[in-house]
Amino acid sequence: MTVTISRRSILTLLAGAGAAALAGCEPTRGTASSPAVAIPDPLLVHVDEGQALLRGTDRRTIPRAVASADGAWIFATAPDGPDTACWRIDTTTTHASAKTVLPGRWVPQAVSADGTGLALTTTGATVNGGRPAGREVTPVLVADVNGARHRLDLRGNVVPEAFTADRTGLFVLDWLPPTAPDRYRVRVVDLATGEPGPLSTRDKSAVPPGAEEEMRGDGRQAVLAPDRTVLYTLYTHQPGHQHTRDLVSGRPGNAHAFVHTLNLRERWAYCIDLPHPFGEAAAVGHAMAISPDGGRLLVADVSSGTVADISTEELAVRRTVPQDRATGAAHAAAGNDRLFLAAGTTVRALGLTRLTGTVDWRVGEPVAGLVLSRDGSRLYVGQRNAVSWHDPGTGRELGRVPVPGLVAVRGLAGSA
Repeated sequence: MTVTISRRSILTLLAGAGAAALAGCEPTRGTASSPAVAIPDPLLVHVDEGQALLRGTDRRTIPRAVASADGAWIFATAPDGPDTACWRIDTTTTHASAKTVLPGRWVPQAVSADGTGLALTTTGATVNGGRPAGREVTPVLVADVNGARHRLDLRGNVVPEAFTADRTGLFVLDWLPPTAPDRYRVRVVDLATGEPGPLSTRDKSAVPPGAEEEMRGDGRQAVLAPDRTVLYTLYTHQPGHQHTRDLVSGRPGNAHAFVHTLNLRERWAYCIDLPHPFGEAAAVGHAMAISPDGGRLLVADVSSGTVADISTEELAVRRTVPQDRATGAAHAAAGNDRLFLAAGTTVRALGLTRLTGTVDWRVGEPVAGLVLSRDGSRLYVGQRNAVSWHDPGTGRELGRVPVPGLVAVRGLAGSA
């Protein structure tokens, strides 16, 4: 299973049945006059109060938590006097670990891909939260189920993004200049020494001084490869941006949109440029999905009616396919044989091979997220105060549950 995140906004939730005693967990069930409807697959969603888990007829929310990108593990936190209580939940079994107490007040930011490590900061600035307030030093705490492991005071204005695959390093957004940030670069911090450094290039060579990419645009969405080794992030509105390869070669660069590829195992980065007109229209009209086998990235710009088909092996756009234009926030999900796109109240199903043969259907409210069940038999659609699920081939609604205050459907919970 692959979960998408608006700019590495990795999923947050609390566990389902049996976890009601955990601090900060608020269960909601149906009443005798309105029987609760069981949702077929456990879902992670974002609601006004924070994050929530929908499992069967259970609805639970928690405002201070962050999950692994596959939705299998959640680290939850709660104030504990002047300190922070922290525990981990297995979303498959709903088992919660014993609580540990972290000294000081901390905000969870990023979970390692394997669900074992957690990075926290003292502020609520997140990788998808826009420009942070100015600061010269950033406290970062790295913890696991046994408590704190590293306490770092990093020079500069940084926001944790992801762990390296071996958990010895932490990728961060390093905002520049620190006290009045207007751009950022991606760096990796050695957790043993606390020293930050540049990423390698795709051929694993060191980046020369002054050749690190600095980004000013919008990080629209990120997806993690099914094997958990590569993180892909869609960036838009990058006029005048130069990639590391341009800075090294001296060539001019002017990418308006690209996919930033971050190898969590080998610590290199590479940018896949998207052709015109990607990045010309609003960022919200762009969406990205990865095929279940991890071999293809599909990037859609609904404003121009264009889908780019990217080979993750070649790290290159293989083709672009025109579509009908649409307006509104874009959402995407990919299965073994179909790509689903949504904007406004319209959902479109494309054959994955040719990206043609469309089937369109409408829903009652503007779409707020698309998630495909693991067996491909149900497409979940977020709407205003509800989640519905549909036959992916016809669009016929198969069921619906009310979700008051729904902001977005994020992904599936539990392990594959």
